[in-house]
Amino acid sequence: MDKQEVYRYLNEKNIWHETVEHKAVYNMAETAEINLPHPEASAKNLFLRDDKKQNYYLITVKSDRRVDLKKFRRNNDTRRLSFTSESELKAILGLIPGAVTPLGLLNDEERKVQFFIDEYFLQQSGIIAVHPNDNTATVWLKTPDLIGIIKEHGNQVKVMKS
Repeated sequence: MDKQEVYRYLNEKNIWHETVEHKAVYNMAETAEINLPHPEASAKNLFLRDDKKQNYYLITVKSDRRVDLKKFRRNNDTRRLSFTSESELKAILGLIPGAVTPLGLLNDEERKVQFFIDEYFLQQSGIIAVHPNDNTATVWLKTPDLIGIIKEHGNQVKVMKS
């Protein structure tokens, strides 16, 4: 799904969302330069794989949080982790660097990526800001709706303790 297909999907499913179009952003520092509503809902995403390229993980946390990969490995009994390559990102999620988003899981035809979301997004405002498979816009969704979309697609979803 590209950006327009994501918008169409959300509308067809009657899923509440708020969208802001903006210049392309490739990291959290560039995102901070844009005046976006709901800063408490800002998320960052890490797309990882194990050292055998057999298991893939998308981790979504509050934008100002650090992810301790050693702790993540211990808590989830994974092999050694590293970031996926640009070609893996494109092949599996149909995304480019800077546009990583949980909505990219809708392009994971093999449903091989496990999605981990920070419990923060369920506790605070209940909304989350993500890209619509393109880094020229931000979409705010209710976190339970996002989780429901991913589960309905068939990817495994786990809520991580903060």
